[in-house]
Amino acid sequence: MSMYSASIPVFIRGLQNLRGLLAKGHADALARKFEPAVLLNARLAPDMLALPRQVQIATDMVKLGAARLADIAAPSFEDTESSFEELDARIEKTIAFLEGVTEAQLEFCATRTISLKFPGREMEFSGADYLNLFVLPNFYFHLTTAYNILRHNGVAIGKRDFLGA
Repeated sequence: MSMYSASIPVFIRGLQNLRGLLAKGHADALARKFEPAVLLNARLAPDMLALPRQVQIATDMVKLGAARLADIAAPSFEDTESSFEELDARIEKTIAFLEGVTEAQLEFCATRTISLKFPGREMEFSGADYLNLFVLPNFYFHLTTAYNILRHNGVAIGKRDFLGA
């Protein structure tokens, strides 16, 4: 399996499924006649991030992940989304960026060294380990948390919605 097939199509599918989950959440709020902001401000626990931040981190994870693997610049987003429409637009922009990443750009990235700097800590990975041990787990964590926030608040979604068609 190539690094491209293990990343870009997986990222795009996950984001498309997230768009569907958010659309169902928005529609559910409108159908049940409560402010969509209720869902947007929801979190699973007081010390966890709210729904928009889960979406922002999921999109950042894959656009930065793809960019680092391809050794290209990633687009910068402001993290100011406060509506379902704005979150959908962010996902759409992320998918458009990912669709521009080619197999050729990822051909030799499995062995490329990826260095991440955090306050007080630096992490170094091979490209393959970066994808498999950092990007994918983080991406799925935030996708799952977004799903769980919606489901916990009564949105009628299930495993099929998370996995997609």
